[in-house]
Amino acid sequence: MEAPQLRRITDLADPALDDYLRMTDVRLRSRVEVERGLFMAESYEVISRALAAGMAPRSFLMSEKWLERFAPLYSRFPEVPVFVGEEPLLEQLTGFHLHRGALAAMQRPVLPTVAELLAGARGGESSGAGRRSRVAILEGLVDHTNVGACFRSAAAMGVDAILVTPTCADPLYRRSVRVSMGTVFQVPWTRIEHWPGAIDELQEAGYTVAGLTLGEGAITLDELVAEDPRDLALVLGSEGHGLLETTDQRLDRRVTIPMMHGVDSLNVAAASAVAFYATR
Repeated sequence: MEAPQLRRITDLADPALDDYLRMTDVRLRSRVEVERGLFMAESYEVISRALAAGMAPRSFLMSEKWLERFAPLYSRFPEVPVFVGEEPLLEQLTGFHLHRGALAAMQRPVLPTVAELLAGARGGESSGAGRRSRVAILEGLVDHTNVGACFRSAAAMGVDAILVTPTCADPLYRRSVRVSMGTVFQVPWTRIEHWPGAIDELQEAGYTVAGLTLGEGAITLDELVAEDPRDLALVLGSEGHGLLETTDQRLDRRVTIPMMHGVDSLNVAAASAVAFYATR
């Protein structure tokens, strides 16, 4: 007997499908998803991690052949519709082939304040009495792939939390979520409203704020590790120009990764993995 939550797609103009329209239009989707309070999870593993983290599904979308595979996920939410259609029809709706099986439209979570995030990073303490902590700050990253990769490295290397600046790409955009392998649901994060002014808040909370830079006068990553700051905030600048000058002026430490063979820089995602590993 077919589950009552299954809804066969016959009309792409059905307003119930609006969450899935024009999925490949990055600029449009980035705006629309925030305005509607939703994000997209794609693939069994990513949807599983989203649900395990307490994310609330709005609906699921898949072809007939994936119903059995994803049943353990959508059957937990009998009130949530599962839209089912032929693959060419789904591709016409979304703009791409769902080769990872299914999409789930999820409700965006309410993000914590910066103060709440830092308290959580210290194990719930609002002052220095808690455990040591490391947080990362993503300043103005424009590539969703890089954002997702930074989250995945942060999860792998035990970074306690991530803050993203107002101009940073959305960690909950579909590509970010997919590249992160769902770790955006595991690493606590929030968006900073005022940047780089929020550096003052981090410093007042006891964090040593260190920015990765190629500029002159920076200490090496090894030297930062040797200093062993109790609470550390690592700032990673945008792909093109690196750290903002106004950010650079507020830092406690300017840090560079020593390189060989004439290589002058690393991709920001690669640099994040190196820095997170070195300071673990």
